[in-house]
Amino acid sequence: VQLQASGGGLVQAGGSLRLSCAASGLVFTNYAMGWFRQAPEKGREFVGAIRRSGGSTRYTDSVKGRFTISRDNAKNTVDLQMNSLKPEDTAVYYCAQLLYFASNTATNWGQGTLVTVSS
Repeated sequence: VQLQASGGGLVQAGGSLRLSCAASGLVFTNYAMGWFRQAPEKGREFVGAIRRSGGSTRYTDSVKGRFTISRDNAKNTVDLQMNSLKPEDTAVYYCAQLLYFASNTATNWGQGTLVTVSS
């Protein structure tokens, strides 16, 4: 399984970024997918998840209303649209294959993409 995340970069507070993750080596439609992040000197935290069908999503409280996860099952991609970014969103962002939609347990990880939000 390979999960290749891209789209990170430097953005000012209040700005937007869109991360994308391309998946290969798995039957993409069989799995819920998620995004996680790890800020400097902190542990990895769950950001959000999307069902296999793309019909439902869930998010950690700190990003609700600002971040949106979507997926394209025809292209085997999962995206994270991040709006109204804050300096505390600065982190390496990882996409992941989830054990199941309601779980925060990942079975495979991507390599991560760095998002830096300046104040």
